[in-house]
Amino acid sequence: MDSLDPDLGPGAEARLISPAAARNAAPILAVLRDVLPSWGRVLELASGSGEHALHFARALPGLEWQPSDPSPRARASIAAWRDAEGPDNLLAPIALDVTHRPWPVADFAALVCINLLHISPWAAGQALFAEAGARLPVGGVCFVYGPFQRDGAHTAPSNAAFDADLRRRDPAWGIRDLAAVEAEARRHGLGLSRVVEMPANNLSLVFQRD
Repeated sequence: MDSLDPDLGPGAEARLISPAAARNAAPILAVLRDVLPSWGRVLELASGSGEHALHFARALPGLEWQPSDPSPRARASIAAWRDAEGPDNLLAPIALDVTHRPWPVADFAALVCINLLHISPWAAGQALFAEAGARLPVGGVCFVYGPFQRDGAHTAPSNAAFDADLRRRDPAWGIRDLAAVEAEARRHGLGLSRVVEMPANNLSLVFQRD
């Protein structure tokens, strides 16, 4: 869960700290370096605390990084991190609910979505791929990260327990099956070009627009 750190200095009251973001930023960045273009605008969905956006924008200076989130609290955190430490290529966060189409954002060369599909209704995944298929350029990358089932089964007991907890919190949430995700993406002209095993039983999925 995100929390506040009193030692961050001025503006600390707005900055959220996500332990998960700190743990997975480096492994995710390693995949992004391989699959994202060297220049252009990247739209990040559900940017949360903003720590990923800060980390990736610093490491990928040729890209304009556009964070977004539907939560005012999250956008305040993203803006505070940007004001305190952000490089010039980290843009101000925008309000964006994935399910409200068309998205209120300028064109983008690539799309990054981290830990969204399992903490949202399936309608969010459908909107994600519909918008990606309509808006990405040919060959454009849609990067999706999180836990997934494979062949209808969880990949680890911890994922099964996590899935049960998610569904108790909201029956519309839950860990999605990779085959269903791939099929939905394909409906919108997005082919699954790479599946990367990640720490803590997560996957990085790399889709490209046909």
